Amino acid sequence: MLDAAARQDIALPYGCRNGLCGMCKGKLVEGRIAAQSVAEGLTLTEQTQGFILCCQAIPQSDLVIEMDTLARNQTIPARRIPARVESIERLNHDVLRLCLKLPESIRLQFLAGQYIDIILNDGRRRSFSIANAPHADALIELHIRHIDGGRFTTELFEHLHDNDIFRIEGPLGSFFLRDNSARPVIFMAGGTGFAPVKGIIEDTLARGIPRSMHLYWGVRSREDLYLHDLAQAWAQRYSHIRYTPVLSDPKPADDWRGRTGYVHLAISHDFPDLSAHEIYASGSPAMVYAGRDCFSVNGLSLANYYSDAFEFAKD
Repeated sequence: MLDAAARQDIALPYGCRNGLCGMCKGKLVEGRIAAQSVAEGLTLTEQTQGFILCCQAIPQSDLVIEMDTLARNQTIPARRIPARVESIERLNHDVLRLCLKLPESIRLQFLAGQYIDIILNDGRRRSFSIANAPHADALIELHIRHIDGGRFTTELFEHLHDNDIFRIEGPLGSFFLRDNSARPVIFMAGGTGFAPVKGIIEDTLARGIPRSMHLYWGVRSREDLYLHDLAQAWAQRYSHIRYTPVLSDPKPADDWRGRTGYVHLAISHDFPDLSAHEIYASGSPAMVYAGRDCFSVNGLSLANYYSDAFEFAKD
């Protein structure tokens, strides 16, 4: 369904395209579908209520679907573009900042928070969030964490060089700030889920959007807060931005005096009533789904829960 809608210029929201994030959820009003896989992005209650995931739904008849579409001015066609490695910077022990430069005559139009696919020589894809804001589009900034046993990330960390060429496709995804809302925003980032949040925050600062924003960044230990100083600088300079790092397993050497535990529980503790908020969650599927279940108990409408689940690609 998602591919069919794109061919007809109908902008449906989506994120992972593999049935995990739940961003392309809609209610099946009429018709029949087959599903490609188990719809992990739906709760059992949603499945019994007739909700489906458009990225997994194969139409077996004409369909009537009830769901939100994106505004036309929020729809940017994806393109395939060659990109050259401009710089590689190690941000900590297992995260690097990769900056890609496009051909001189090309700029990649995107919305802050979206992602690109790197297309490998054999056609496989690896998805990475864009970490810079659209106004700073001379380079495409990616934050890439080394995955133990991951062939592609190991190749990047050990053999990537300046001026190497990739093929990329983008922009993709519907993880971006909804400008038609004045609700206070809570960002829940896990690990390199900080990347799209960084792009969104820098975009709002460039556009002068004074909307209340509170960033919670959950990692294991202090060294995983790979741009901690930047997040602190936002909170110190701008009165409408707050920043709370949360460590789930701090090391003794960290001498950590801040928040500990799971990041979604820190948010739930600080905001017992989330009915007036929007939450943007990016990171591991476990964190995204735990937040979804937890925050709904605190009064958050799932219509105001936007997520980008970082699922490892399957070959």
